[in-house]
Amino acid sequence: MALPAVSPSVSAAGLVRATRMSTFTILLGGELVRTPRLDRQVEGARVIAADAGIGHARMLGLLPELWVGDFDSVPADLPDDLASVERQVFPAEKDKTDGELAIAVALERGATRLVLAGAFGGRRADHAFLHLALAVRLAEAGTEVILTSGAQEGVPLLPGKAEFDYADGTLFSVLGFSALAGLTVIGAKWPLDRVEVAFGSSLTISNEVRGRLRIALEQGRALLLAHPYLLPGS
Repeated sequence: MALPAVSPSVSAAGLVRATRMSTFTILLGGELVRTPRLDRQVEGARVIAADAGIGHARMLGLLPELWVGDFDSVPADLPDDLASVERQVFPAEKDKTDGELAIAVALERGATRLVLAGAFGGRRADHAFLHLALAVRLAEAGTEVILTSGAQEGVPLLPGKAEFDYADGTLFSVLGFSALAGLTVIGAKWPLDRVEVAFGSSLTISNEVRGRLRIALEQGRALLLAHPYLLPGS
């Protein structure tokens, strides 16, 4: 099955093609486990923590250059090096989440690639949804984004072609943020050939990698959600 003729390759963390980029890791307050894949993704990146996300810095061995937020969720018993990180303080009543503020600062400082660590789970489902939607919007504006919990990760899919380095058997889903046209999935247990997917359809949920995963999209916006490390009970 040939990939359709669509726009040039989409670049994102986890894709085969590597480019020279300015990477920032944004530490968010959701769930996070340390994995070798996550270590590779954050290696050499500049780091900004969003409020409670500073709590992940110790686990990952990272020292943020900035700590952003309203500081209503500061973890207890932070070591001195983390407690003394430079802070950019915002009022509790504001029109952006701490995570979106941290991302804005990273972009101001030259970020072209973002690793949103701790983007899933946590106490606020609305915040997790925002991270997914915001990642798609950032990708449309030209910023490469990956969302990760260490165990699962998300990559925006826009019109174009992409290849991924996931191992055989990796569970993945394509989450549509609109109706999708010309969706092709190769290297999967259930391949697709230029199909149309209605918004809200479950057609693209729970597939598995078989070989080299390649995805092409002609129209629409979506997010690939993959599970490189399945946790117990997943």
